[in-house]
Amino acid sequence: MKPASGAPAAPEPAVAPGLEHRVGGGVATVVIRNPARRNAMTPGMWRELPALLAGWAADPAVRVLVLTGAGDTFCAGADIASLADPDTGPDTGPKDLAVAAEEALAAFPKPTLAAVRGSCVGGGCQLAAACDLRFAEEGSRFGVTPARLGVVYPPSATRRLTALVGPATAKYLLFSAELIDADRALRTGLIDEVVPAGGLEKRVAEFTAVLTSRSALTQAAAKEFTAGPAAPGRVAHWEAQGRAAGEEAEGVAAYLERRPPRFPWTPPAR
Repeated sequence: MKPASGAPAAPEPAVAPGLEHRVGGGVATVVIRNPARRNAMTPGMWRELPALLAGWAADPAVRVLVLTGAGDTFCAGADIASLADPDTGPDTGPKDLAVAAEEALAAFPKPTLAAVRGSCVGGGCQLAAACDLRFAEEGSRFGVTPARLGVVYPPSATRRLTALVGPATAKYLLFSAELIDADRALRTGLIDEVVPAGGLEKRVAEFTAVLTSRSALTQAAAKEFTAGPAAPGRVAHWEAQGRAAGEEAEGVAAYLERRPPRFPWTPPAR
């Protein structure tokens, strides 16, 4: 209903911060939403993410995870006001919660993709770096900003950032807290693709469709092996899984018959 002539318009309803989530076509999507704080993560949002991931890790219908932000911002980091919250104690403060969320995301056993639009800063960059892949729209900006606050950046996040961009760029970002644009982020390895403005959603849909058409067994083994040296017996484990499911046989048959493969292996429920 329109307001009476001369009456002030009703204020827009406040949107409670939170993580929106949906599943469709084998893709689970998490949307960071906190418009009043440029999608900054609250303690409640940090706590919520590992629980969501645990459920999808156990769901064989979920093949890929996409993490993105609502509107024109990915995530401005942690809600700074929560750093001064007297109700957070040891192992429950925002920095500890952020590390727990980051580690849960990095350990998720299926391919993960951060779809970045706008600012990806601080804890937001920490989350994006914990994903397997990062696609960013033109105009996006990235920064790791604890030096602006006198905050010690977590060792896990520092190591992960260094593995992505190398020691020199990691030091540049951490020492200066300066923001870099998408082109520089691409050159340094912080992101994997730059997408034209307005095309991020379409590109992510295209790429996740590719991922869900490929062998989940190959992806799971590759994700485990790229995380570090293979533990004893793990190569044999994955090869036995593939033989039992007929994974390679289906891939070869599909290639010879010039048809899309129908890979039979699905991640077991945890």
